[in-house]
Amino acid sequence: QVHLVESGGGLVQPGGSLRLSCAASGSNVNIYMMSWYRQAPGKQRELVARITSDDTTTYADSVKGRATISRDRAKDTVDLQMNALKSDDTAVYYCNAYHPRNPLLDFWGQGTQVTVSS
Repeated sequence: QVHLVESGGGLVQPGGSLRLSCAASGSNVNIYMMSWYRQAPGKQRELVARITSDDTTTYADSVKGRATISRDRAKDTVDLQMNALKSDDTAVYYCNAYHPRNPLLDFWGQGTQVTVSS
């Protein structure tokens, strides 16, 4: 079992930056693939960025060059730094932990709202 708590959301102006943090607690957190997803009103949840246990990263095309995902194994946190924010980035952002060898071990945080608006 992995428990995830997101923080860092809020209101930011277009062109601004935001850093989201996901605090993970549970067993063997470091072997999980950690991801950030987002869901905008009326849209499906989509992958924003992912980092594997060996620190391989993947980004959605819509955020490439503007987002950086990182993990701190000592603190069991996964951060998402987003720059040059656009109104299209407005969404609820969710942290996800996925066990690479057991698909039943798939955990989600409660989400944090990010609103990009002037």
